[in-house]
Amino acid sequence: MSVAAILSQLLQVAIALMLAPLLVGWVNQCRAWLSNKSAPSLFLPYRTIRKLFMKDAVVAHNASPLFRLTPYIVFGAMTCAAAIVPSLATDLPFARAADAIALVGLFALARVFMSLAAMDIGTAFGTLGARRDMFVGFLAEPALLMVLFTASLISGSTSLPQIVDTLAGHEIGIYPSLAFAGVAFTMVSLAENARIPVDNPATHLELTMIHEAMLLEYSARHLALLEWAAALKLFNYSCIGLALFLPFGIVVSGDDWMAMVSSAPLLVAKLAAGGAALALIETLSAKMRIFRAPEFLGTAFMLAVLAMLVNLLLGA
Repeated sequence: MSVAAILSQLLQVAIALMLAPLLVGWVNQCRAWLSNKSAPSLFLPYRTIRKLFMKDAVVAHNASPLFRLTPYIVFGAMTCAAAIVPSLATDLPFARAADAIALVGLFALARVFMSLAAMDIGTAFGTLGARRDMFVGFLAEPALLMVLFTASLISGSTSLPQIVDTLAGHEIGIYPSLAFAGVAFTMVSLAENARIPVDNPATHLELTMIHEAMLLEYSARHLALLEWAAALKLFNYSCIGLALFLPFGIVVSGDDWMAMVSSAPLLVAKLAAGGAALALIETLSAKMRIFRAPEFLGTAFMLAVLAMLVNLLLGA
């Protein structure tokens, strides 16, 4: 393992940590523009995280050590996910751990600890949000696995770097299996990142909120880490989608610093386009009832299964 490879791995993680809040700010700006409203600052998420880190944390008296450790565990899981998702290069030191099942396991680990911490204090809102989040995850994770398995059938491996290298080497064409998988992945990404139509990240209405309900008891540095982790999760899902469906521009060798530096602006451009598309979807959609989430995610699962069947039967 060369020093250049280690530095390349650190560069990918650092770019993820720095760009994640910027992606959230860009989506919020696009939503405001599409709604004909005054847009907030692009750097507002950075200022919010900085402000929270400067405050003193207030923790309930009956909070267990799990409640205090959860923000660090969730943030660490999202950082590890950012390290193994091939956003800039595929041949990096963490490539051996970049397995599709391991990636879904990291997301599940963060969800479990977040739900346990939300129920730890015993408040009604925290328990409500934890149950709803586990309910959404129970439906979304199988669909995400089916999408990743569809890509693994094409490459013959569940390793994300190998999947990216195989898809990047394919000729440009229409692949029905990837088309179905792309729609399913978009639906899963909306649900997993608490976006409209499944959830609304900008509301605190007790009848509709899911993710925000689990954060009500957190403050200061704990809340800053959780907000940063939520931005990292959106960044990771965006990079997974780009790696599976738009893999061009991802460097094969992590030792080539010049190639990685040149691929960073392309990653920013693709993330900007994806953020604008996300804002457009949210603007054109309405928040659905929580009891309609099974239909939404069930449709995503069926589309992902259909993508696998199309690949197995037609080889396309």
